[in-house]
Amino acid sequence: MKKLLLLITIPFLLMNCTKKEKEETNPLLAEWKTPFQTPPFSKITESDYMYAFQKAIQENKAEIDAIVNNPEEPTFENTLLALDKSGATLNRVANVFYNKLSADATDTLQILAKEISPLMSELSDDINLNPKLFARVKSVYEQRASLDLTTEESRYLEETYKGFVRGGANLHADKQERFREINKELSLASLQYADNLLAETNAFTVVIDDVKGLKGLPQSELDIAAQAAKDAGKEGYLFTINRTCLYPFLTYCENRDLRKKLYMGYVMKADNDNAQDNKDIVKKTMALRQERAKLLGYNTPADYVLEDQMAKNADNVYDLLKEVWDAAIPAAKAEVAEMQKIVDKERGHFKIKAWDWWYYAEKVRKAKYDLSEEELKPFFQLENVREGIFTLANKLFGITFTERPDIDVYAEGVKAYEVKEADGTTVAIFYTDYYQRPSKKFGAWMTSYRKEQYIDGKRVLPIIINVCNFPKPNGDMPSLLTFDQVTTAFHEFGHGLHGMLSNCQLHSMSGTDVPRDFVEFPSQILENFASQPEMLKLYAKHYKTGEVMPQELIDKVVKASKFNQGFATTEYVAASLLDMDYHTQTTPIENVNAFEKTSMDNWGLIPEIAPRYRSTYFSHVFSGGYFAGYYSYLWAEVLDADGFNAFKENGIFDQETAKRYRDNILAKGNSDDLMKLYINFRGAAPTTDALLERRGLK
Repeated sequence: MKKLLLLITIPFLLMNCTKKEKEETNPLLAEWKTPFQTPPFSKITESDYMYAFQKAIQENKAEIDAIVNNPEEPTFENTLLALDKSGATLNRVANVFYNKLSADATDTLQILAKEISPLMSELSDDINLNPKLFARVKSVYEQRASLDLTTEESRYLEETYKGFVRGGANLHADKQERFREINKELSLASLQYADNLLAETNAFTVVIDDVKGLKGLPQSELDIAAQAAKDAGKEGYLFTINRTCLYPFLTYCENRDLRKKLYMGYVMKADNDNAQDNKDIVKKTMALRQERAKLLGYNTPADYVLEDQMAKNADNVYDLLKEVWDAAIPAAKAEVAEMQKIVDKERGHFKIKAWDWWYYAEKVRKAKYDLSEEELKPFFQLENVREGIFTLANKLFGITFTERPDIDVYAEGVKAYEVKEADGTTVAIFYTDYYQRPSKKFGAWMTSYRKEQYIDGKRVLPIIINVCNFPKPNGDMPSLLTFDQVTTAFHEFGHGLHGMLSNCQLHSMSGTDVPRDFVEFPSQILENFASQPEMLKLYAKHYKTGEVMPQELIDKVVKASKFNQGFATTEYVAASLLDMDYHTQTTPIENVNAFEKTSMDNWGLIPEIAPRYRSTYFSHVFSGGYFAGYYSYLWAEVLDADGFNAFKENGIFDQETAKRYRDNILAKGNSDDLMKLYINFRGAAPTTDALLERRGLK
């Protein structure tokens, strides 16, 4: 009955939009008279979105028409700059809507997304396939050698021209029509994939009545599970397949059958032959991507994607993945052997399976390093980690973070900060949304409500947000993080700095609008700081006593930094190889599970490890922007492992190194050749040596 009522809601929302149009009071379109023109979340209702999108799309179309119908000869200013400035209202509306959809979705927002997505796809194609607009861009592009352009302007011109070509501008009219249809179908398939995954993740729970069946779980995890059961109106202890719940369960629960049950619930997400099954969507998505690539003259989807990345082609990606894979697989097998020895010593009478890995790996870590995750968590209270991250940013770049409770937020627990330079100049607004909730998409990410650029010589203040899925405080117990979650917080903040400290003239070139295999470099280089002894002393404080993590424990953390890297590397590279194998195909995928199995068998993935993401819950690839691009994290790790050595060589808080990094990487966005920018920072091109050394695989 609920679904029927929701379907009736859409016409009602559209009627409301008509009233809004007459009243012209839509908060998404009106001037934001808020601190720093931040979004007025509390004034925005779900009935505001459709009209706001319709109005903003109309405005964007009018802006494009003005460029196309300009009687003057095409110039960089009247065509390219005008194009960069267009769509400002639509960007504002879309950023609020899609960020809310990802971080705090409702049934109504999900339905609206399916209405809005085709409109956005159609507009994008209307722009990319506008022959008169492309003619003007091409005219300026052909004059580029004689134009007095800055480096950033030259790169923008080249990227824009390539974008039109890659967007179908050179296609014959009949092929353009099919191109439009493909893009629309892909946008809807992506939304449905994400909706199915969210539904499947929320639907799978395990309730245990008797605490005796949960032997081994720390009291903190039992308290969280008891509260989850209470919130759900159930007795006992409730466990989910959200990773903040799943990983501690797999690590500590002695009941092997329960570990298997929860693990299988996780790895079978959206692969249960029900209404939320994603296999048909994967097949459809791949067929459409193959067709689109061939329409544009590429042999495979990977050829299309990689042409515009640092990697350039699939061979280069496979070469990197294979080099690391060949080092990781033997290490993973050795880790299995170590764990099997413990099983045999305990007279387990079974062979290690995938659901055993976390449990027995933790035993190995305890035996080898006298270190457990539970020993570390009391030192990683979320608030202390956040303040540590802010302290790091201050030590490196001189910036400060001041909480602004007067800035509106969209959900409980979200916080807003004013970011200032050392001289007091406001440089950005930064939101954090750290706690998990059922309405939030799986994972962690950074995004923007407003990107940095210059308008009339004045810098536009970027508005950046980090979203994570960390455990909520439970009673008197604050949110305590695993070290993996600490690393995630540092990672996303690295993306945040890329957005906040951007200093580009053009909207299209600023912040994180860089190729996928470079965008993870600023995030991953910041991860390195989390485990440095000097840094741990600044933020790793016991949540009860305030005691700084003792040197003995810090030494253990450092010694254990290469622990379990065979597993961690193998599961990641396996997913990257699966992504590449999908997108280098030239024929339709007939059976998703069979394809996945063949791919992994061909590479020699051991049965004790599953790819980090299987096909039916590989959001990066099938509902995100990382298809033929999940390798990017490893490509960027080559940069970050090498790049962080610059900090270690001079002291990790060295301000000269930090200034070189800020000036050449964070501030530059996509305004220059990215390898050139890296070499300007580091002094030389990177090799894989530092990566393999750091992972203990060399």
